[in-house]
Amino acid sequence: MIPRDTHLQIGALVFEGVDQIDLTGPFEVLSRIPNSTYRIYGKSAEPVRDLRGLRLTPDAALADAQQLDVLHVPGGFGQEALMDDAEVLGWIAEQAAGAHSVFSVCTGALLCGAAGLLRGRRATTHWASFHLLPFFGAIPVNERVVVDGNWVFAAGVTAGIDGALRLAAELRGDDVAKAIQLYMVYAPEPPFDSGTPTTAPAAILAQARKSVADITAQREATARRIAARLGIAVAAAAAQ
Repeated sequence: MIPRDTHLQIGALVFEGVDQIDLTGPFEVLSRIPNSTYRIYGKSAEPVRDLRGLRLTPDAALADAQQLDVLHVPGGFGQEALMDDAEVLGWIAEQAAGAHSVFSVCTGALLCGAAGLLRGRRATTHWASFHLLPFFGAIPVNERVVVDGNWVFAAGVTAGIDGALRLAAELRGDDVAKAIQLYMVYAPEPPFDSGTPTTAPAAILAQARKSVADITAQREATARRIAARLGIAVAAAAAQ
């Protein structure tokens, strides 16, 4: 836990095709941490659109970011276009090296992997990309939130809220995180038990896998190529 009189600089990567709730869900939590500032950074300060078209405007460009205490890396379909982007991957690596905590949401984990940061780490990501984690040297853990040292991984989308609350507790204590949860009225009561591959009906799961088949195949090809670049040997991806 960090003393409350220490001001926290919290910052997130934003990019074209980000899944906005990977960003905005945790933002609802992290921006409420006492004595902190939360900013978002893009390749430039120009607006981007999330994968559903929501316009998001960075506070500043990556090059203008100060060293962050907490680095937040969201995911989304647009992550795939950044997997060979030296500027973005270098920024993630540099910020992670100096940060107190790193928070990965959804396929933000793949960006961290492409930056060479997942070797030997227990990690999770979205169920459709979970089988790719070994290509980056990670140890896959099939949980909604995974904590490995000063890293927090959230499985995807709404799991980012859970992960952010866990991170808030790590940074400022359980009572602060509980107060944030109360303010947000975060007490989920989903109408269906269909939120994971193990609980969703078989037909719904099959349809969901089909809807992401193209991006999943693209991500696997990229992961295999990056594994070769990083010198990580993986016999075969685990079955999805």
